[in-house]
Amino acid sequence: MVVGDFEIELETVVIGSGPGGYVAAIRASQLGQKVAIIEKDYIGGTCLNVGCIPSKALINAGHTYHNALHGDFFGVMTKDITVDFKRTQEWKDKEVVGKLTGGVRMLLKKNKVEIIEGEAFFVDDHTLRVIKGDSAQTYSFKNAIVATGSRPIEIKGFKFSERVIDSTGALALTEIPKEMVVIGGGYIGSELAGAFANFGTKITILEGSNQIIPTFEKDMVQLVESEFKKKGVDVITNAMALNSEVNGDRVTVTYEVGGKQHKVEADYCLVTVGRRPNTDNCGLEVAGVVIGERGLINVDKQGRTNKDNIFAIGDAVPGAALAHKASYEAKVAAEAISGQPSAVDYVAMPAVCFTDPELASVGYTVEQAKEAGLDVKASKFPLAGNGRALSLNATSGFVRLVTTKEDNVLVGAQVAGANASDLIAELTLAVEGGLNAEDLALTIHSHPSLAETVMDAAELALGHPIHI
Repeated sequence: MVVGDFEIELETVVIGSGPGGYVAAIRASQLGQKVAIIEKDYIGGTCLNVGCIPSKALINAGHTYHNALHGDFFGVMTKDITVDFKRTQEWKDKEVVGKLTGGVRMLLKKNKVEIIEGEAFFVDDHTLRVIKGDSAQTYSFKNAIVATGSRPIEIKGFKFSERVIDSTGALALTEIPKEMVVIGGGYIGSELAGAFANFGTKITILEGSNQIIPTFEKDMVQLVESEFKKKGVDVITNAMALNSEVNGDRVTVTYEVGGKQHKVEADYCLVTVGRRPNTDNCGLEVAGVVIGERGLINVDKQGRTNKDNIFAIGDAVPGAALAHKASYEAKVAAEAISGQPSAVDYVAMPAVCFTDPELASVGYTVEQAKEAGLDVKASKFPLAGNGRALSLNATSGFVRLVTTKEDNVLVGAQVAGANASDLIAELTLAVEGGLNAEDLALTIHSHPSLAETVMDAAELALGHPIHI
């Protein structure tokens, strides 16, 4: 039974406290708005609690274990290396996730953002109810920002259970599986497959398209496939997952390739075929907000929906489902509500996959640039020519610049290799700022560093390379 309530007035309300929501709330408060944020699960949302952050912690732990086992090329001989996975999970949950989410809660409090716990449902375009357990509270608001994020997609024949799990379940495992089937070889599937492969799990990836991580170019993905092969990972492409059958502590997956059915058995089946926006369960239609294809909300350059006072950001709107995209849109929406002439106007949106090696891309690929009518060239510098990469024994990969032939303006870049997730930042700035290869080549880069590969690739683009 839901307890009755009296309406409470709010100025700006943010629904969801992930990288989009909490950033929107803080920026809106900084701009003088009285802000409340509503969260039904945990502060920090999926990214900080069961997504980006904990997965990277697990990936790093896997690297540490794998490197400990294979350090003999350095002359570092080890024996009796074991993993206390319970301790690994405790470190991830307490020292990484706990500290970050606690920090976000502190930042919200510092910025005078009221935290309301419960699930929000719109009553109309200026009213919502927040339900928590057997109690409910009605709030009126002037402006709202929908930052409800997304959730894993469950597919037919693979109902989530103790043995058929999503990414949240994989990150919460209390044991290292001996065998795991991963359905979907995109970002999430390939990252988690790599993490558990480093811990010694026998991995089978079933990918529906003709390559894993299909959003990256083939020569980048081939590096990941090569590393997977070294670690005994079976990558099966053009595969259609049909069904799963759980028997005790084992699960059997049936899949089809080329018209023929096959079976593979494992301890767990991890399903990572995509995510669905959380726009279907908060009463947006009742508020008059139009929801478009695939449950995404169409918005203008400021994040405004068809209702002038209701905004939407992050995974709830079209575009890449990236945490940094959500944070960027969050600031724009908060500033728009405050009356500032802010609008989404990015030229470059970086994308990173934390596989072995890491993959990162920003701006145009050569093919995309040509489709856009640009006359471009590609300049590819191998990490094998970099001293720092050699010292790290991480020479697999490259930096590629996509520049215009006429004036060498950087319109895109791809990085495959160690620390690609960090190297892409300089290249994102260059694309966003309209810099050319000469700007990069004339920038003094510290030595020895992986960042020198950017300078070397720029010199290659200019036609006077030093290290190749």
